Amino acid sequence: MAKGKAKRGIPSKKDEFAAWYPFIVEASDLVDKRYPIKGMDVWRPYGWKTMRLIDSLTHREMERTDHEEVNFPLLIPENLLDKENALVARLKKARDEGVDPDDLRMDEEEGGFKKEVYWVKNAGENELDIPMFLRPTSETAMYTMFPLWIRSHADLPLKVYQMVNTFRYETKQTRSFIRVREIHFFEAHTAHADEACATRQIEQDMEMVDRIMHDLCLPIIKAKRPVWDTFPGAWYTIGIDAIMPDGRTLQVASCHHYRDQWAKAFDITYEDENAEQQYCHQTTYGMSERLLGAVVGVHGDDDGLIMPPAIAPIQVAIIPIMPDKDPAVGIAIAEVCRKLDEVGIRYKVDDRDLRPGTKYYDCEIKGIPLRLDIGPRDVEKGHAFSAKRTGGKQPMPLSDIVNEVQTALLEIADELRNRSAASAENIIQPLPEFKQVDGKWQMNGQVETDTIYEMPFDGTDADAEVIERATSLSFLGDSTTDYPEERNCIITGKPTSRRVLLSRSY
Repeated sequence: MAKGKAKRGIPSKKDEFAAWYPFIVEASDLVDKRYPIKGMDVWRPYGWKTMRLIDSLTHREMERTDHEEVNFPLLIPENLLDKENALVARLKKARDEGVDPDDLRMDEEEGGFKKEVYWVKNAGENELDIPMFLRPTSETAMYTMFPLWIRSHADLPLKVYQMVNTFRYETKQTRSFIRVREIHFFEAHTAHADEACATRQIEQDMEMVDRIMHDLCLPIIKAKRPVWDTFPGAWYTIGIDAIMPDGRTLQVASCHHYRDQWAKAFDITYEDENAEQQYCHQTTYGMSERLLGAVVGVHGDDDGLIMPPAIAPIQVAIIPIMPDKDPAVGIAIAEVCRKLDEVGIRYKVDDRDLRPGTKYYDCEIKGIPLRLDIGPRDVEKGHAFSAKRTGGKQPMPLSDIVNEVQTALLEIADELRNRSAASAENIIQPLPEFKQVDGKWQMNGQVETDTIYEMPFDGTDADAEVIERATSLSFLGDSTTDYPEERNCIITGKPTSRRVLLSRSY
């Protein structure tokens, strides 16, 4: 494909997404990648404000669903990781052998995060008796404390969350927000009386995901991961993947249903109403700064970012036009600011001594949803001249500026949802048919690199391996939305409503 001509030095998003993405991340002042540790970027004020606004959406959902915020230490002792590794190894072995995990002993095999954590082995010049590591996530830290907090059924459900930095030694090529070594991370951990209660928590998590993604205007896939891609410590995993414009998926969140497997390893029990000890059932729900990476990749264009209004640090940029020519311009702008303040709209007056064109460029590269130009002629006519970042210019009456701005921001968000939904619909396509020739499976067609595929599938793991080898795609898993009517499995021919998704992932 021929490469498009760069606009203002910005690579073409359509033709050069791999170059466009890092350019936009830095040009828009989200992060600075020049810190001398690979994969650990410095958050710039504009990027950090955006991330904190994304966090606020999560805080809102946590408060609404009776989760309580905690903050656990950064350091975890090595013996807790050994405990986790033994559990993960046992559960993985049980899964591979198709037996009950309780029938197997706790082996001391390596597993979990041991090969990708950062170690702390000295305090000053003193070697630590027990080495510690920087948290990659917090199951082991939290579940050490849960038995101290949970005694009876009256203590359940226990629902806590935290927003912290986690650390993983990522060996692949790093990419801001998408693949980093220091991760801005959200994690919710819950404990319940039984499996049914824990399952209801997963359902609630999925509802929270929908509300957050609606505000972020992101198209997503929710898929129950295949067995071989489920964390061995989980009964099942649901991955939430953003649909990126280059046809890849980016996992931005996940939910794990643990049943009572971790509770048995960490002795998390409660006394039920019959005064008998029972193991808790647990879940986790996690998201990371990848959400911001998805926002950049999905909504941006060849002029820069386009921020969904819900998370835009500056929702409205106000540009004074020739304010020195007429004092009425400054008076009108001050009144607009007062009105926007009253309703909590985030705005910034760009009164720098620069040409308007330079200010317009800054608005575009940062993705500010709405721009208002106010000059002497505008004041005379009683309006501001508005420009939406998604396109469209029109005057707005100053007398009703709040309602006009609020309506415009809603329209911008709707436009972003419509655009991203249309893009996702074009990206997801049926997988070409398979047929057997001389006892070997062959695909009747080609796999495109910018496409996510769906298929009716009710085959075995061996059948799945045939498909992965033929397509070089990975199974995302079973969509949480089945086909409305049964279709024939692409391999076995058996009728099924299972809608299975495959993609290339970041």
